[in-house]
Amino acid sequence: MAEVPVVIVVIRVIFELLWGLVLMNYETMKAIYVWFMPPEPKDVADDIILITGAGHGMGREVAQRFGRLGATVVCVDINLDSCQETAAMIKQEKGKAFSYTCDVTDRAAVFKLAEQVQREVGDVTILMNNAGIMPCKSFLRQTEKEIRMMMDINVNGVIWTMQAFLPSMLESNKGHFVTMSSMAGMMGLRNVVPYCGSKFAVRGIMEGLEAELHEDPRNYNGIKFTTIYPTMVNTGLCKRPNIRFKSLTNMVEADYAADKIVDAIRRQYREITIPSDLYYLNRFVFRVLPYKAAIIIGDFLATGLDPHD
Repeated sequence: MAEVPVVIVVIRVIFELLWGLVLMNYETMKAIYVWFMPPEPKDVADDIILITGAGHGMGREVAQRFGRLGATVVCVDINLDSCQETAAMIKQEKGKAFSYTCDVTDRAAVFKLAEQVQREVGDVTILMNNAGIMPCKSFLRQTEKEIRMMMDINVNGVIWTMQAFLPSMLESNKGHFVTMSSMAGMMGLRNVVPYCGSKFAVRGIMEGLEAELHEDPRNYNGIKFTTIYPTMVNTGLCKRPNIRFKSLTNMVEADYAADKIVDAIRRQYREITIPSDLYYLNRFVFRVLPYKAAIIIGDFLATGLDPHD
């Protein structure tokens, strides 16, 4: 087989580079346009939305909102009573809801759940990984048991559910993965060091799977990804917040956070922070400025969590 002349290779590389620059500029301009003119929220009446950790907190709040929008909501929690309670609340408002108990750390149980939901409800089109725990104490006081349990729920639970529900999404080239990370998944915070690791991991899992599907020659562009980075939300998880400037970085209420999450899912945003201005603050302070300059700003804001047992 004859070798391709060097000049042809050079021309091809130059063309790819120029075309790449054109596409980069196009996507940048499109992102600016979307920032000023957000897409209309999609109708979710035909969606089957599965939410882990739906028995309380943000999971329950989001589940209720999707129920009001006409979606079929599949509530999943390790606590069956609270999960059934969430489903009953949705049904009281004339919504469609199902409840299942599942330990997301048990891979076999998660795959069994996926089969059962597909058989009894249908193909899940939106999967929201919300289940999570947050031990809050100094690094050396966090026990092996606490750390292993947290990693199993916060990280492995996300992987198992995505592996279980991805095949049906690939078959139809339609689906949406939504995962709750945290501002602790964008920056390090004291007293939640392993938790930060779990939420950084969630971010990597989402970005990694998105990249894998993008590079797949079968072109799975119908599968969307949304990662949520909330600050402290008043659901009982953040028991001892330490906030210097409450008007800037105060704890947000659960109903406000749930509204933002549902809106982001319906508009198919790739990622959001709650509040939204934290996204740009974090990008600039912790990703553009030198690390020590960012630390000075962090010391000035003095926002974080005090330990609790």
